[in-house]
Order: sequence, then C-alpha cells, then structure tokens
Amino acid sequence: MPEAELPLRAIVSAVADAADHGLTLWANGETRVRQWEKVPGHPVCEADLELDAMLRASLTAIDPTAGWLSEETADTVHRLGLSRVWVVDPIDGTRDYLRGRCGWAVSVALVEDGAVRIGILAAPARNELWVAQAGQGATRNGKALRAGSRTQLPGARVPADQLPRADRDLVAVEKPNSIALRMALVAADEADLVATVRWGNEWDIAAAALICQEAGATVTDALGDPLRFNRPQPTAFGLLCAAPGIHGAAAERLAPRAQEILGRG
Repeated sequence: MPEAELPLRAIVSAVADAADHGLTLWANGETRVRQWEKVPGHPVCEADLELDAMLRASLTAIDPTAGWLSEETADTVHRLGLSRVWVVDPIDGTRDYLRGRCGWAVSVALVEDGAVRIGILAAPARNELWVAQAGQGATRNGKALRAGSRTQLPGARVPADQLPRADRDLVAVEKPNSIALRMALVAADEADLVATVRWGNEWDIAAAALICQEAGATVTDALGDPLRFNRPQPTAFGLLCAAPGIHGAAAERLAPRAQEILGRG
C-alpha cells in the first residue's frame, strides 16, 4: 500500500473505537480488580488485553501486510522481514488507568522502513485525540499543533511530580502517567521538555514521537541520536523530546547522567 493511499480516517476511527471501549471499562471500574504484574512494578489489566485484541483485529483488517509489535503481544521475528509494522501500546499509562486518573492513552503508530508515518494518541478520559501523518503536521482535536519557541533551558516546563535538585531551575507541570501524553504536551506547547535516561520500548514513544516532530519539536534518544523503529530489539536508550531551541542545552545537561547509566550497564 503506497504511503499516498494510507487510510488515515479508517486508522483514526479504529483507534478511537478501542479508546472508547477502554473508557467505558475505566468509567465503570470493571477492570480495577482484574489486574496483575507482568514483572514487579509493571501492572497490566484485562482492559490492556481486550484493547490489544480489538486493535489487532481492526488494524490488520486495514493493512493485512503490516507486521505487529505491541506491548501486550508476544514479539516474533516475523515483523523484521516486513517494511510496515503497527507499533501499539493498548493502554499507555496503565497506572493512571487503574487508579481512575485521566493520564492514559491508546497509542498507535504505523512504521515504514524504520520511520513513523502515522501516529495517533487517543486519550478519551481527557477528551483528546492527537493525530499526525509524516509531512502533514499534527493536530489535537483537529487543531494544528506547534511546539514552543523557548531558547533558554532555565525555566523550561517539564511534566514532573518533583524535580531533581540539579534541575530546580526548571518548572514542573502536569505529569500524566502516560509518557506519550507527556511528550504530546511538548507538541502542544504546554511543556518544553521530556527526558529519560533508562531503556524504553518503541511502543511507548513511536506515535508521540511523530506528533512532536510534526509539531516542530526535536525528538532523539538520551544521547541525542535519531530514533529508529522496528528494530530487532525494539528499545531505545532514553528519550529527549524538547522545544528545538533548548534541545542542545538539554542534551548537554543530560549527557553525564546518560553516560553514568550506560557505564553501570
């Protein structure tokens, strides 16, 4: 399927339908007790699996030639031989979902030859639908997004519960549990910087990375290197998503911490 023929409307509709189903379960509290930990500190619930199955059925029907990479599906090498892959997190921000908080989203990306071509975040508890297509810009609820023009790192807005002592010159703002939504705040100029120095999964960031890039933000790994997707090991070392005018300064500040973490490994 050529890129020009990507059925964006159908993809958005499939993601929104899954998100609405997740919202119904969330609002009714039906999944709160049906939860467990995949590994210590990583909760999952029945809704994660229901939405995963729902998305796989609908998205595969839209593009049956694309592979599948999802947090809630066992990975296989099959996707590595395909140029197009769905990269999915059925519920990004499961902790907020289980706590009855609004900071969760359904995250879906369509990756082609290592680059994200379509990115969608549906956050129905926040009444938000974020959509981006490569080269076509990004929107939230149909309104075009533009990242901020900040050029000074001190005073930059960071989604955080509490800032480290070394970053007290920054400003903490709302922090959804979903890292994809935290990144999207940068795209909407409601935050200036999101950074991590730990290994993360492609499904956490793929859709939001395109949304941010199409809004004019700069998105790299923690070392400042470009992100590629559908890798054999679908992870990246950290994340640095920032307004373009402060990305370099943020990377410089982050570098010693990133190197320290890598040195421990």
